[in-house]
Parts: sequence; C-alpha cells; structure tokens
Amino acid sequence: MRFLKMLIWVTIIIGLIVFATNNWVPVSVSLWGGLRLDTKLPALVIASFLIGLLPLYFVHLTQMWRLKRRIITLEANQRGSTLPPPPPASPPPAYAAVDTI
Repeated sequence: MRFLKMLIWVTIIIGLIVFATNNWVPVSVSLWGGLRLDTKLPALVIASFLIGLLPLYFVHLTQMWRLKRRIITLEANQRGSTLPPPPPASPPPAYAAVDTI
C-alpha cells in the first residue's frame, strides 16, 4: 500500500513538473480596483488549486476529529454502563426418588 501511495505522489509531481515546464508563460490577472497581477501560469494554477483545496481539507480534518471524539465518548459510555454479570444460578434441586409402597 505504501508503494502505491508513493507511486501516485511521484506521478502527480512529475505531471506538475511537465505542466510547469510546458506552460511557463506570463499571464496577467485583473484584480479588484484596477489592480493587475502578472505571474507565471503554473504558479496561478497551483495557487488557485490550493485556495480551493485547503478550506475543504480543514473541514474534513475537523469532521474526522469530531467523529473520533464521538466514538471515544460512546465507547466510554458503553463501558461505564455495563452492569456486572449476574451471579451464577444455583443448579436446580435434585428430585428425590419417591418410594412407592
């Protein structure tokens, strides 16, 4: 599994490098108030990707943290609410043989 994860990351990084080298052109972005941003295309694409990814990633992390805490609380409640096992039942009394006269 670790190999597969490393292979995916290496593929993504190689793809990013190839994209950056093939598209290393300056672009001009119009911002608010007449401001203009002159930057390279790969930097703009990576920055916009991170601006979209990071907030959702932090939401995911907080949800996972909240769910783990909820599971821990539920498990603790489950352990605390268990009643002690009942004492073992005494065996039924043996029936005495009745002598018939």
